[in-house]
Amino acid sequence: MTADIIAADASGTWKLGDLPVHRIGFGAMRLTGSAAFHLGTPSDRQRSLAVLRRAVELGVNHIDTAAFYFSSLRSANELINTALSPYPDDLVVATKVGPYRDLHGEWGTAARPDQLRGHVEENLRQLGRDHLDVVYLRRMRQDSIAEHFGALAELREAGLIRHLGISAVEPRHLAEALEIAPVVGVQNRYAVDRPDPVDDEVLRLCGEHGIAFVPFYAVAGEAGENGATTAHDDAVLSVARAHGASPAQVRIAWTLHQGPHVLAIPGTGNPGHLAENVAAGALRLTAEELTRLDAGRGPAS
Repeated sequence: MTADIIAADASGTWKLGDLPVHRIGFGAMRLTGSAAFHLGTPSDRQRSLAVLRRAVELGVNHIDTAAFYFSSLRSANELINTALSPYPDDLVVATKVGPYRDLHGEWGTAARPDQLRGHVEENLRQLGRDHLDVVYLRRMRQDSIAEHFGALAELREAGLIRHLGISAVEPRHLAEALEIAPVVGVQNRYAVDRPDPVDDEVLRLCGEHGIAFVPFYAVAGEAGENGATTAHDDAVLSVARAHGASPAQVRIAWTLHQGPHVLAIPGTGNPGHLAENVAAGALRLTAEELTRLDAGRGPAS
C-alpha cells in the first residue's frame, strides 16, 4: 500500500460485540443498481465485484447488506459471496431482516416473528455462511419489537446469529430490546442535514451503553435510497473547500465526529467514490467547523 492511499484503519475502530471493525465500513445496497429497490437497469456485475474486492484491500472489514437488496439481475448478498468468499477472518458481514420483497421486487407486509428464521436462513444461503455475524431487526412501524426481537434472540441462542442489532427505532424500542438480549448496534437514518431529536437521543443512549450507532443515508441525506444528494448547504460546501475534500467526505467525517461509537457505512458502486469514502475516515474537522455544520442543520422537523 502506497503512502498516498488512505485505508479504513485511519477512521479508528469500534467493536460490534466481540468483533472489532474499522469505523468506515461499506453499505452494499447500491451494488445492485442505482438503488437496491430499483428494478430498471442493473449494475455492471464485474464492476460491483471489483468494488467489493477493492473495499477489502483498502481495509474495510464491516459490510452491511440484506437479502432484500436486489434489482432485476443483481443480489447484493450473491455479489458479496462471489467477490469475497472464502471470507477474510476479520471481515464482519451484517444483515437485516424484517422487510419483505417478493421475487418481482414488490414489497409485502412486514415479516411475522415466526417468519424470521426463514429470512435468516435465506441470508445464510445467499452469503454462503454457517452463521451470521450481526443481524439487525428492521422495525416496520410496529409499536413493540419484543416478539420479533425475541424470535431473533432464539436464533442467536441456536447459533445461527452471533450478535443482534435493531434498526429504525426510538429510545423505547432500544430499552425493550435490551430487556431481551444484548444489542451491539442500532441503525437509524441520520445525516448532517436531517436533524431529528429522537435520533439524537438514540445516538446518545447508544454511547452510554457502548452500542454502535450506525447511520444510514448519511451521505444521501434527503435523497435517501435514490442516491447521494447534490443539494449541499453552504456550511458543508465551505468546509469541503477548506479541506480540499468533497461534500460527501465532509458528510461522512461529520458522521464519525458524532462519537467514537458511530460507524459509517457509505455505499457506492463506483470504485473512485469508494476510495474517496474510505479516505474520509482520515478527515479531521475542527471544533469551529463542527459548530458551523451543526448550526447549518436547522431545526428538527
